[in-house]
Amino acid sequence: MPYLFTSESVSEGHPDKVADQISDAILDEYLRQDPAAKVACETLVTTDFALVAGEIKSTAHVDAEPIIREVIRRIGYNKPEYLFNADTCEVMNRLHEQSPDINQGVVRATAEEQGAGDQGMMFGYATNETANYMPLALDLSHRLLRELSAIRKEGREMTYLRPDAKSQVTIRYADDNTPEAIETIVVSTQHDEFDADEATMLRRIEQDVKTILIPRVKAQLDANTQALFTDSIIHHINPTGKFVIGGPHGDSGLTGRKIIVDTYGGKGAHGGGAFSGKDSSKVDRSAAYAARHIAKNLVAAGVADQVLVQVAYAIGVAEPVGVFVTTYGTTKATSGTGDKLTDGQIAKKVQRLFDLRPYAIVQRLGLQNPIFAESAAYGHMGREAGTKQVQMPDGSTKTVETFTWEKLDYVDRIKAEFGL
Repeated sequence: MPYLFTSESVSEGHPDKVADQISDAILDEYLRQDPAAKVACETLVTTDFALVAGEIKSTAHVDAEPIIREVIRRIGYNKPEYLFNADTCEVMNRLHEQSPDINQGVVRATAEEQGAGDQGMMFGYATNETANYMPLALDLSHRLLRELSAIRKEGREMTYLRPDAKSQVTIRYADDNTPEAIETIVVSTQHDEFDADEATMLRRIEQDVKTILIPRVKAQLDANTQALFTDSIIHHINPTGKFVIGGPHGDSGLTGRKIIVDTYGGKGAHGGGAFSGKDSSKVDRSAAYAARHIAKNLVAAGVADQVLVQVAYAIGVAEPVGVFVTTYGTTKATSGTGDKLTDGQIAKKVQRLFDLRPYAIVQRLGLQNPIFAESAAYGHMGREAGTKQVQMPDGSTKTVETFTWEKLDYVDRIKAEFGL
């Protein structure tokens, strides 16, 4: 019997995402000056106020205030009527030295034996239902808001848009777990005051979402996904009505409160640890990226149609205490006798292929580079691997890779290991 699955996303102007972007921008500045920096930066934003707090161990000297203001300005909070303004909001800095008790659990005599920065379990997931190996409902939710942000910043259409927004997409799946159609699209966007009455305002926003936003998103998609946009879609556009008050004035924002938006939209699993503001010694972040890298390469190599990978650690211990893989019964790889490999057999092969000690993950994925600000809105997973130029403290320019955990650089090795 067909079933429904729903995922949501939030825009860069959502208060929790404002906090995430500030935390990661500060992390990046520490890493730009000191790649070995240990950073745990938390951010709180509310009406005309931003607070950063946390623990730092670094040789770098970072002035957080101009970074905070630049992030807020780039997002688009630059008008007094927003009651959260890059130029006038109060900024408070409560960053301090990292506990030596934590540091001694991480640092070892040899870098290769660096211990995990904390205990816990991290998950990575991938599915072949989209080109970027992400769940379709989340991928569409992110696309809607990325395009809404682009429209806002272009300033030619929907000129009433403000930075805060949310989206939600519900997909109807067939019995064989393939998407049949989009059931429901929800878009709630902050907007300027309208001269017209509320009913007229809402009709205008709904019409613009249907005739401007959604066609621009559809144009980015392959023909099969475009076909899921049928005339029977239920649209809920600003369903509560007027949405002028938003952003950190409407709701306070905190780092790490959108962990499902950041990962897989509720598909697969989540270990509970947030990402933003944490350097790569925190396996909450680095091991989650490594698990995504593994899962994506396994699916791309044809091992299974969908894969969930769990990695677990003890604080101060380099080797993971466990590696778990499930393919939800979609395994295609077989043994020498022709029988399909069990999930346990796949996990053993994963451990042979991928060194999951924290140091090895950091080196493999280049996680001591200042590459995290880009990940702090519209999802850490499913993004396009690329490069960016970083101005170094000595004045030189360094090219660094971004979203390295999305690279399909292990597909050939996996095919060789699995005989595919």
